[in-house]
Amino acid sequence: MHAIDITDPLVHGHADLERTAQGVRIHRLPAWLRRLWPEPRLMAMEQQPAGVRLVLDTDARALELTMRSARGAFPTAHRPRGVLDIVIDGEAVSHDVLTGGTLVINDPSTGETSSSPGPAHTSRIELRTGTHRVELWLPYSEDILLESLRAEADTGTGRPLVRPVAPSGTRWVHHGSSISHGSNAATPLGTWPVLAARAVGADLRNLGFGGSALVDAPVAQAIRDAPADVISLKLGINLVGGDIMRRRALVPAMHGFLDTIRQGHPDTPLVLVSPLHCSLFEGTPGPSALDPQALARGEIRFMSTGDPADTAGGRLDLTAVREALAEVCAAREDPQLHHIDGLDLYGAQDEAELPLPDALHPGPEAHARIAERFVERVFADGGAFAQHGASA
Repeated sequence: MHAIDITDPLVHGHADLERTAQGVRIHRLPAWLRRLWPEPRLMAMEQQPAGVRLVLDTDARALELTMRSARGAFPTAHRPRGVLDIVIDGEAVSHDVLTGGTLVINDPSTGETSSSPGPAHTSRIELRTGTHRVELWLPYSEDILLESLRAEADTGTGRPLVRPVAPSGTRWVHHGSSISHGSNAATPLGTWPVLAARAVGADLRNLGFGGSALVDAPVAQAIRDAPADVISLKLGINLVGGDIMRRRALVPAMHGFLDTIRQGHPDTPLVLVSPLHCSLFEGTPGPSALDPQALARGEIRFMSTGDPADTAGGRLDLTAVREALAEVCAAREDPQLHHIDGLDLYGAQDEAELPLPDALHPGPEAHARIAERFVERVFADGGAFAQHGASA
């Protein structure tokens, strides 16, 4: 096997690579932001490689990617393991479930954390003779270090065994919460932004951060500086679940967030999507919390600890957020700013038909429905990104 150096040209959908003693860590936010504001939750989320993939052309007979992972769990409940999705010549051919890695146990009743290390995981990709384009979509839900990439030689062609592929298609930058990050999707290819991007041939950079879509100014600066043909923002659920601001603060914060993005993208089509339906926070403010009774049963479910009466004082529920985001869009004289009601992507009837498995995040079928509706409303004819859709 021949060792292949993992460099930026092989990786799509990221900000930069960090070389460590154990391997290459992929970052979705730039180094300057990580130095300026190393907020722990955001830092944990940005180094989970949601939407990031290795893309290469190769004449090798086989590839081997070795990864070291770390994942969080609770004493009585674990989330499903991360998955590497393997696409060969445009076709998804396998879903390799991770094994080993470091397990970090967080006990919400005591606040204590313990960890146990495990071995690295190696995915082997067998290839037929000839040249193939290989995409390796990295697990979205675990901290990943790429330890090595190796290629098994075929007959000599006079070309390098592995060749990077330049990104192509509409450069789409998307920012959102854990739903955009991928929570409860079965695999990386099943997250709604990836489904939508593949449907229209877009070059996705996913800035979905679990629990961390909080109208943060440094994130707006990162979007401002990112190459983009189209931009989408899906905001709201974390504002309610985190209970971090009142309606009085949200409207000017959103104007500032959009102003910052427009410094780098004055005319780029931009879609602002309000929250999907979530019964927990329809009429009830946050903050959210883990349901202790469910956790005792070995289930991960969420609950609201807010009081519906507090919305009168400006605490945010999802209805208030939807109203505020619509107000912001209507007030701005920006012909390239478009508002999408999140209920058009996943509404009350959808939640009744496809319930949120943990009361907060959509399951695999709902991710697919959200992606389909987003493409119809945004990339298709008449949508904000129509000229950038698959039919363009």
